[in-house]
Amino acid sequence: MSFTWEQGVPVIQLDMVATLALAMLLLLFGRFLVNRISLLSRFCIPAPVAGGLLFSILMLVLQQTGALLVKMDTLLQTPFMLAFFATIGLIASLRLVKKGGKLLLFYWALCAFLSFMQNVIGVSWSEVLGLDPLLGVLMGAVSMEGGHGNAAAFGPEVEAMGVYGATAVAMAAATFGLVSGGLVGGPIARFLIQKYKLHSTELEEEQAATQPILDRKTEPGDATTIEEATTVEAKEQMAEGEEVSYEVAANVFIVHGALVALCMVVGLELAGWIKTTFGIAVPSYVGGMFFAVLLRNLNDQFKIVKLHTPTIGLIGDVCLGIFLSMALMTLKLWELADLALPMLLILGSQVLFMIVYNIFIAFPLLGKSYDAVIMCAGMAGHGLGATPNAMANMKAVTEQFGPSTKAFLIVPLCGAFLVDLFAVPCIVWFINYFAH
Repeated sequence: MSFTWEQGVPVIQLDMVATLALAMLLLLFGRFLVNRISLLSRFCIPAPVAGGLLFSILMLVLQQTGALLVKMDTLLQTPFMLAFFATIGLIASLRLVKKGGKLLLFYWALCAFLSFMQNVIGVSWSEVLGLDPLLGVLMGAVSMEGGHGNAAAFGPEVEAMGVYGATAVAMAAATFGLVSGGLVGGPIARFLIQKYKLHSTELEEEQAATQPILDRKTEPGDATTIEEATTVEAKEQMAEGEEVSYEVAANVFIVHGALVALCMVVGLELAGWIKTTFGIAVPSYVGGMFFAVLLRNLNDQFKIVKLHTPTIGLIGDVCLGIFLSMALMTLKLWELADLALPMLLILGSQVLFMIVYNIFIAFPLLGKSYDAVIMCAGMAGHGLGATPNAMANMKAVTEQFGPSTKAFLIVPLCGAFLVDLFAVPCIVWFINYFAH
């Protein structure tokens, strides 16, 4: 870390370690804000967004007033990003996908079409408004269906193609989508439930099925209800009466860390090979994520390593938190000044399309049932923001109107992973087609 003066402006240069430390401190500060400010927790604003975005706003003020300039070394941002997407692939078991049945396939197809239409909307408005179409892609499926993770991953790729402020646009759009996804999901579900007079038929069945689990003795720290289980696999174990342990041992952590690192290396090599061989720009995390999917399902078949989903989730949560915190705290918000009005128009159109799509297309195709309503609330959450938004939307609705087991199985699987099997190649195609 060093301190200098540039053209009369004090400049603080943070090295790699100092930048990492700042990112982690902002992550903790973001958690503090979310826990203390009800509005942030109500809209499921992630801690790194709260802390990192607040810091970037502070940097905007300091930069505009010429009071201070902070330069940061984000060399570690990419490794954390690669690690997070590798963990997403490692939890994608086809065994769980099969349990969703035909309804999962319908929901998956609807999510895939949604990501395509989001790109079409973004690019179309960009052409009308005279913007670079690549910015339209970033305000499409990249930031809407993809959320902050894809925004932070694709933004630098597009910026490297000569599109000024691309990363800031993508991250700002993702933040807008995150808030919007938390706002529209509940009202959509309430409208459909009241219009079609729907109700949950699972309440009595769930009470009968979960009572033995609630009565059994558990160890301290174990989940005591299905709702408290943090993964789909844990929910299954709870439903079958199995003990679920969330203890993470050092050796287990190292084994899973090694698997994540292996996926990262393969992903980097694969992305480089695709670009050299076919001339297609593929984000470095894509190869690692798909290799992780292959690795997970081969392991399910041959039982080479005993995978511990809570450990994988822990690694993913830590990496995502630091990655997003680092990405958001380095945003150059002053680059968005000329795009404010066009962004609001494009993103407003995305929200309006989401509402119409859920009510008139997704809900009928999913069967016009109570489960369909809950899945629509989830789709609004992860289709505009992120999977935690989807879970928060569904939880809020089911707490008032009754449970939906199918929705809580299908939506996380699609929102957290399956949609990327279509959305990422779709995004890559759009970016390469409109590249300069």
